[in-house]
Amino acid sequence: MADAIVIGAGVNGLVAANLLADARWDVIVCEAADEPGGACRSAEAVAPGYVTDLFSAFYPLTAASPVMRGLGLEEHGLRWSRAPSVLAHPTADGRCAVLSTDLDRTAESLASYAAADGPAWRALFDRWRTVREPLVEALVGVPFPPVRAGTRFARALGAAGTLRFARFATLPVRRFAEEEFAGDGAGLLLAGNALHTDLAPEAAGSALFGWLLTMLGQDVGYPVPTGGAGQLTAALVHRLRVRGGMVRTASPVAGVLVRDGQAQGVRLADGSTLRARRAVIADVNAVSLYRHLVAAEQLPARLLDDLARFHWDNSTFKVNWALRGPIPWSDPRCADAGTVHLGGTMDDLTLMSAQLACRTIPHDPFLVIGQMTTADPTRSPAGTESAWAYFHVPQEPRADAGGEQITGRWGPEDVARLADRAERRIERMAPGFRDRVVGRDVQSPLALQAANAALHRGALNGGTAGLHQQLMFRPVPGLGRPETPVRGLYLASMSAHPGGGVHGGPGAMAARVALRTAGTFGPVRRAAVRAAHARIYAP
Repeated sequence: MADAIVIGAGVNGLVAANLLADARWDVIVCEAADEPGGACRSAEAVAPGYVTDLFSAFYPLTAASPVMRGLGLEEHGLRWSRAPSVLAHPTADGRCAVLSTDLDRTAESLASYAAADGPAWRALFDRWRTVREPLVEALVGVPFPPVRAGTRFARALGAAGTLRFARFATLPVRRFAEEEFAGDGAGLLLAGNALHTDLAPEAAGSALFGWLLTMLGQDVGYPVPTGGAGQLTAALVHRLRVRGGMVRTASPVAGVLVRDGQAQGVRLADGSTLRARRAVIADVNAVSLYRHLVAAEQLPARLLDDLARFHWDNSTFKVNWALRGPIPWSDPRCADAGTVHLGGTMDDLTLMSAQLACRTIPHDPFLVIGQMTTADPTRSPAGTESAWAYFHVPQEPRADAGGEQITGRWGPEDVARLADRAERRIERMAPGFRDRVVGRDVQSPLALQAANAALHRGALNGGTAGLHQQLMFRPVPGLGRPETPVRGLYLASMSAHPGGGVHGGPGAMAARVALRTAGTFGPVRRAAVRAAHARIYAP
């Protein structure tokens, strides 16, 4: 018997396990796959000597997260690398918006679109520096509601500034760019980063997401673990084992054991059971937890009804390449960027997003491209490039705007045609690209889910980033906290607040709430949560 059982060895599960182990709890992590890491893994999947990040790749949220910084993973082998430039967004007219950790370089790039935009970007970054610490703490560091961090944030801005920030947090990124900048460049950086989620340029709240990721890029860059994404997982696992925690791979959990409304442990797929004295922490998506791992009779009917309305984010299609040389960009400003966005103008991004909203596979998808050897020279032989591109497609496509009859069933023909579409998109901006391809590996939405069950049809964020499924609405209307209606069971995945991104927030919040509930005032906390759940989920 352990103090806690953690379901899933993704980053959130491993963060939770580490924090519990720090408190001297006996912890066992059960992972269904043959290796830990969830969506933080790497392998030589395309060609020997070329390291591919199989899922996530760039980690600005990790670098900024107080949760991750507090673990001291550098003491357990983690090293960071960065590309010379953070991000480039070229357009067909020969212009290119560049994001760099060098503020002067970013400002100069944006001033080439409109002279006033260089100073405007500096002013925007000054506002970021004013609120950075309390904002990041409020977003990923503490359970909802973030009272202390929120108070610090309000003090930093003052009453008037806080009110204006609240308005900004609801803005569509297109409107925000129009209000703040005279030219197009800054809007492309902001909108492209917002589209790392499923938020279109006209979506409420997209300004906040775009601003957060661009400001992090300006501040800490888009770092990558030296040697591959799996090195971040390796550091988390090593830290946990040093503290006595255990990771069991190839150990899929078939159900959560519940008795008298209290989580007692888990049942594994082989029929064996593991008992938990204090907590079960689930790093799985909310639908899997409530539909498959917990018996329906243990949950309020109202919760299950709300879960039927759970809104997934878009699916993801990813292509990985081994290249005999760097991507031959027509615009040299793309050559030293770790990340390149191919999406055209703001209007192009809007049209592409409209196709997704109509459940149509885009004819010209918005590509997020990773030049991994540019970011970390250890990823492939000297003079070559390990690269990938991903883009969004509907969860259940019903049409193909590209006219190639791609069905969305993701058979071999669908996969080959859509991968070719992505390559043609790159070829237009980098003539000769396809001649440099040594090998190609494609991860369709179904392949992503098969490799990591938490990624429902390739949904990378564990549910939409839309305002209707954030804070107290994530994953369903409730407390916005890791507690579930089953005592001692905590949700610690991207489906929980604060959502997707490798920042460790959901795992840390679940662990901290579990520790507090087991403490001196635990009975009071449990009673308060039970009373709140009774009101929220009353028939």
